[in-house]
Amino acid sequence: MTEEHERIDFDVLFVGGGPANLAGAIHLIKAAKAKGIELEVALIEKGAEIGSHAISGAILNPMALAELIPDYLERGCPIETTVRGDEFYYLTATSQFRLPLTPRPLHNKGHYVISLSRFTRWLGEICEELGVNIFPGFAGHKVLFDTDEKTIIGIRTGQKGLDKAGTPKSNYEPPIDLMAKVTVFGEGARGSLIKSVEEKLGLYSGKMPPAYETGIKEVIQLPEHNYFSTSNGNDIHVLGYPLGLKTPGGGFIYEMAANKVAIGYLAALCYKDPMLDPYDAFIRFKQHPFVANIIKNGKVLEQGARTASVGGYYSMPKQVVSGGLFVGAGASIHNTPAIKGIHLSMKSGMLAADAILVAHAKKDFSEKGLSIYSHLLEKSWVYPELYEGRNTAQALSKKGLLKLIHLGAQYFSNGRGLCDPMHLKEDFKALNPMTMNLNKKNYKSVSKDTYDGELYVDKLTGIYLSKTSHREDQPSHLIIHNTQLCITKCFDMYKSPCTRFCPGNVYEIEEEKSGKRRLKLNPSNCLHCKTCDIKDPFENITWTCPEGGEGPNYSMV
Repeated sequence: MTEEHERIDFDVLFVGGGPANLAGAIHLIKAAKAKGIELEVALIEKGAEIGSHAISGAILNPMALAELIPDYLERGCPIETTVRGDEFYYLTATSQFRLPLTPRPLHNKGHYVISLSRFTRWLGEICEELGVNIFPGFAGHKVLFDTDEKTIIGIRTGQKGLDKAGTPKSNYEPPIDLMAKVTVFGEGARGSLIKSVEEKLGLYSGKMPPAYETGIKEVIQLPEHNYFSTSNGNDIHVLGYPLGLKTPGGGFIYEMAANKVAIGYLAALCYKDPMLDPYDAFIRFKQHPFVANIIKNGKVLEQGARTASVGGYYSMPKQVVSGGLFVGAGASIHNTPAIKGIHLSMKSGMLAADAILVAHAKKDFSEKGLSIYSHLLEKSWVYPELYEGRNTAQALSKKGLLKLIHLGAQYFSNGRGLCDPMHLKEDFKALNPMTMNLNKKNYKSVSKDTYDGELYVDKLTGIYLSKTSHREDQPSHLIIHNTQLCITKCFDMYKSPCTRFCPGNVYEIEEEKSGKRRLKLNPSNCLHCKTCDIKDPFENITWTCPEGGEGPNYSMV
């Protein structure tokens, strides 16, 4: 028997409550009202509220914000600090060297340090004031297509109130079909819905594969007198230790308001050592004497994790299909050499809104009718930033000195480098089997004695500080296609890397006295970072949305 679904119709539906879609919705309503056009616009967000899943460094270039809301300061935009100076360091195991040249893309003086969680909440309030229908706690479960199987006509939300066996409980809530003339996908990196559209329509056909980094971030409360009290720079970027030049990665430290600091470390998921643990790399980064001095006597207030889409221009999927547009990080719109993308995401959402109004005037929401979006992107200030960084992820994936040669060539040739385009391998194919690491020094975890519960916290404490919550009695949103593979081939070849690359301790391999192994899942720990969906060497894990409203509940990262 087919379940009947409630249907709600809109003119435009934004899927995801990140900066791209929020800016797009604001711009669409304002531009439509200026033209005397009335539109029914909705925005859904899988988190419990707007901002609860939003996490980034984050340095904000205010270009797009100033276009969208010229009086943003008067309207109380939540800015932590203004960048007054940039510092760029290379770390050895025991010391640091301030590099004489800060790369152009990392010149942030005059930009803002923000909490993306607080910033998106503020944008969400403006959306509601303008009349956008915002539905937090609703996860997009399925993309709906017309009978031609090529035209997107909306999305179906996920079910709520199922038990572990998938049987409806007394509080069961059925899915809702949200229909729209245009659906704008702004799910962030590795969106589950854009993945399903890719499988049907081949959005990445002829493109470089996407590339990702996993970032761990904390907000730490420092004492009143701290490093930034006397420092000219309050925007610090770091390369080197603990990953060195073999594996792409780096850290950041940004001053926030009220004696707080944002600190994070990103590890590129093209790493080869199956024993590497990005969370441990973050802790080692914090332990380095230079960093430890900056954060001394501090206390972690909030922690989170997320993947960042860094493949850039050559990894951008097709941006337009009939009835659908793709914006922000989910469309690989990110300035990789600058390590920032909020302003680009916002502008992409605003340009999507412009394209929707053009299509509305023509009553043509086909791929052809919406195709002006791609043209607008290429003609905007977004394009030069994306194009200059077009080979950065590829260069970073190279080894040692070769990496520096490629990056240097790109720096002085506006991104072209020695080879354009450079080849990029898919992240899940990068791991070396353990047999290739027998004679090499594998990455080793930090000592458990490191964790003091205050300044250095373990993964489980980090989950607690992220305020992550999932209903235990529901079907797992992490689909393991072959559990036997996990305890045999994957264990033998890679020693089950999911037990390390997941920052939430979701995956465990338990071994009985008899030697028999089994995979234990802790889906309630999931931070929705999606590292597992990207890095699993056998593509054996698929991340799907749990019930809407679950997951992290960030308020300051």
